Amino acid sequence: MFIVGELINASRKQIGAAIENGDKDTIQQLALQQFENGADYIDVNAGVFVGKEAEYLKWLVTSVQEEMEAPCCIDSPDPKAIEAALSVHKGTPMINSISMEKERYDALMPLIAGSDYKVVALCMSDAGMPETADARMAIAEELVNNLVKNNIPLENIYVDPLVQPLSTNDNYGTEFLESIERIMQQFPGIHTVCGLSNISYGLPERMLLNRTFMVMAITKGLDGAIVNPLDKKMMAAIVTAETLAGKDEWCAEYLQAYRQKKFEF
Repeated sequence: MFIVGELINASRKQIGAAIENGDKDTIQQLALQQFENGADYIDVNAGVFVGKEAEYLKWLVTSVQEEMEAPCCIDSPDPKAIEAALSVHKGTPMINSISMEKERYDALMPLIAGSDYKVVALCMSDAGMPETADARMAIAEELVNNLVKNNIPLENIYVDPLVQPLSTNDNYGTEFLESIERIMQQFPGIHTVCGLSNISYGLPERMLLNRTFMVMAITKGLDGAIVNPLDKKMMAAIVTAETLAGKDEWCAEYLQAYRQKKFEF
């Protein structure tokens, strides 16, 4: 599974303070910890700093890549901030994200068209957040087709069907899972990704709900996740679910993780 480490996000108090104070050591240490624990990309987000987001996002990318050779997931709804971060990024970044919201789509598509970037395609439109699998599929079809027409290879597209809190609607979990399965079936070669912690919002034992939902999503075809790679129980659940779903030849990844005592089994 493709893992995006989620911890360098300015909405977290410690990270927001580190960004404001120019505390490069804190950022670099956290980036390295995530990378060493299985992150393929390091998410960088400075969205809480209105007016300074572009400046801080550039600083985050530079700080992370000074410490290690790892690509970043540039996480912002602001195309200008993404463009600023791209100007200093080394290697192939992930862009998080483009949607069918007209203003966002029109501003971001020229930046990514014809590129080799990994692109998160978020199932959102000006109509708001989709609640059903059918509504998600309608957005996904339009967005994926438009990305392909703009020379983004299918294998570089990561569709995010958008997780919503189960506490507000009993069907949000099952509708999301159906969306994952349908997207993977309809677009062979494409990827799916999500930040799934929203599923447990407002409920007790959130980490248990998140881990269980992750396993269920993997059985439907989910092959990317924006998670905390330092959560050893979550990472163990991912490795185990991938093995049980037939995605781990000869159980090699599972056995390696067990022998290295990498996660909490």
